[in-house]
Amino acid sequence: MRFFLFSLLLAIFTMSTSSSISAAGVFRQAPYQVCFTPGGQCTSLIVKAINKAKASIRVQAYSFTSWPIANALIKAQQRGAKVELLLDKSNFRKRYRIIQALKSNKIRLLIDAKPAIAHNKVIIIDDNMVITGSFNFTYSAQKRNAENVLIIKDKKLADLYIKNYNKRRRVSK
Repeated sequence: MRFFLFSLLLAIFTMSTSSSISAAGVFRQAPYQVCFTPGGQCTSLIVKAINKAKASIRVQAYSFTSWPIANALIKAQQRGAKVELLLDKSNFRKRYRIIQALKSNKIRLLIDAKPAIAHNKVIIIDDNMVITGSFNFTYSAQKRNAENVLIIKDKKLADLYIKNYNKRRRVSK
């Protein structure tokens, strides 16, 4: 996975001669966006993408404690998008209020309990956009850590991530 992301980033940066990284740490060129912390407002970038969702949002997450992202998912569910989260079991061992808030808003939560750790950081929006990278959906990822987020709008890539999501979903509880 790391090799794939590195190769993809290398391809993105070498394909374009007119691309640039802003002072905020965000690289923008359709259909790709890259954000880096510290410095970049990656949580805001993710929230903006979620806010544009029309039909579906699938989330795979190792750690999920970001209220801005949770609130965006709740709003998406309320406006009619089907929202589902496939989370590492560690999110359910602790008493995270965020998990209760998602449940109380009728968002389906599944535990990806089969592997030792479900270390994914993926959001699939409307079956044509993938958000991934090292960025856990947490406060620390935005405020304390050096992380990266890659947003790719590509149906074929999204289909591969959906296939993996469905595979993980079948063995979840």
